[in-house]
Amino acid sequence: MHRKLILPLFLLIQFIGLKVLSFFPETVERFYSTGFYPILSKISRTIFGWLPFSIGDIIYLIAISLLLRWFWKKRKTWKVEWKSNFLTLISFVSIFYFLFNFLWALNYLRVPMHQKLNIEREYSQEDLLIFTKQLIVKTNALHSELVQNDSVKVVIPYSEEEIFKMTENGYANLEKEFSFLQYSKPSVKPSLLSLPLTYMGFGGYLNPFTNEAQVNNLVPKHNFVVTTAHEMSHQIGIGSESEANFVGFMATIHNDDKHLQYCGYSYALRYCLGNLENFEEGSTKELLPQIHPGILKNFQETQDFWDSHQTFIDVIFHQFYDKFLKINQQKDGLESYSKFVNLMVNYYKTKEL
Repeated sequence: MHRKLILPLFLLIQFIGLKVLSFFPETVERFYSTGFYPILSKISRTIFGWLPFSIGDIIYLIAISLLLRWFWKKRKTWKVEWKSNFLTLISFVSIFYFLFNFLWALNYLRVPMHQKLNIEREYSQEDLLIFTKQLIVKTNALHSELVQNDSVKVVIPYSEEEIFKMTENGYANLEKEFSFLQYSKPSVKPSLLSLPLTYMGFGGYLNPFTNEAQVNNLVPKHNFVVTTAHEMSHQIGIGSESEANFVGFMATIHNDDKHLQYCGYSYALRYCLGNLENFEEGSTKELLPQIHPGILKNFQETQDFWDSHQTFIDVIFHQFYDKFLKINQQKDGLESYSKFVNLMVNYYKTKEL
């Protein structure tokens, strides 16, 4: 076999192997997600977590620079040596994809959260309406505790480092209820790539090669809080975006700090209002007057931030990431982010919010 064919063929084998493995989530859960991965991830966070800057971001910058340099050097040989160059590029993708899955992404294939919690997957419009009304009451109450006037938005008074540290408290409290959500060896950092992430439309990401949680520090602080909790959930092996949103929500509302709780409840409320509109346009018309104007100002702050940075780059990367999630067994793509509402609604059907 020609040597240049080995890695491209290995990429095909990986696709087939992952597809087969997707039919055995219990095996992935037992041997990888709760076996090998926790050990590996703690080692990675121990090695890189103490550094004040993001090694993962630097690795990406170097990798992108080398890739662009390679393209530039090969620019005159694409027509003549296109087959060799193409195989070299696919070989790079094959290695990258193997490391991506081995170091983290097999968590996409683990047992779904709704099965672990023994709850339903879907909900009715009535279920969502009941839960949203409960969220409004809870969010309003917290808002009243944090500000003197219901028309004033909440301002998070903590630094980025304080938020990182305080979010650990939410996970420590959450672990008492869900032992499989234990978090240790923190490695959470503001991303060096926050500006590009903003124009790409992302609040943060987990670097699977270093297990560093990267948070976009340009987003409004109340979004920074929930993004931190979301990315930390990826660190402990929560692959699905909907499940990471759910765990991030739970970690913030279980926090001892009222400001962080507010971030979690208001974040969930915003998603629920959006999902109600998806059920029936205009269905939130009677609910909005019940929400404190200050909360709506926090919502508008988020909307204004993303609107002010929306470009064609955002559209391109969201389309790319949507396809990327679907390739990795997340059939709902970017819509999976809002699917955490399913978990919230069904989990709190029989519990007090």
